[in-house]
Amino acid sequence: MGEGRFAGKVALLTGAASGIGRATAVRLSAEGARIFAHDISAAGLASLRDEITAAGGDVTVRDGDISDRDECQATVADCVAVFGRLDVLGNIAGIARAEHFGDVPEDAYRRMMGVNVDGPFFMAQAAIPHLIETGGNLVNIASNAGLMGCAYTVVYTMTKGAIVQMTRSLAMEYVKTPIRVNAIAPGGIATSLTTNFEIPSDIDFDLMAPYTGFRDMGTAEDIAALFAFVASDEAASVHGAILSSDRGLTAG
Repeated sequence: MGEGRFAGKVALLTGAASGIGRATAVRLSAEGARIFAHDISAAGLASLRDEITAAGGDVTVRDGDISDRDECQATVADCVAVFGRLDVLGNIAGIARAEHFGDVPEDAYRRMMGVNVDGPFFMAQAAIPHLIETGGNLVNIASNAGLMGCAYTVVYTMTKGAIVQMTRSLAMEYVKTPIRVNAIAPGGIATSLTTNFEIPSDIDFDLMAPYTGFRDMGTAEDIAALFAFVASDEAASVHGAILSSDRGLTAG
């Protein structure tokens, strides 16, 4: 796959075994990118590798836990060792859960912070020097939950709010370099993250109404298409943006 907007470029994507991460890996590969796919699921990565390889793409996979700083550093180093460069970092991996605020256990709190905040932070820290070399870019996956208050998902909204502010602050700190830093904020997307999302049976559903929206959920491919634009040279002027793709959820 030598043609397309990403011909000759390398994209490192976390959370690539399923959902938005997988759809993005397939989309960027179809547009010529060489893919370094990371996820905690080795089986999911093997399936992705088979899919991309069958379509004629170039992909390397690595399984591990991005909440570990050493794993983040090793992943970036491995990517550059394999492909010789890094043009796009997609911080896509994430987890979510709902519960009453008073019932949040410490281990669940720490785990969500580790995957949703620590992982993107340390991946960016390791990747940015390489992105500066190539004039590349970083795309974080935030959420409508990082832009509005959401009952029963306090910890998740905290993590996505952190991603929003990390994106803006990195954009400012590196504004005099050739890299671009942006975030996409999806609303509800029909992936395993949402289909397996459990809600306590005794919640007040009136409190959830403001963030359920009026339209059906989007698809992983919707977000992959937007990601492909933001990460491409066509979006050369887009820097420090939080791009909502939520079917009007945060419009009013």
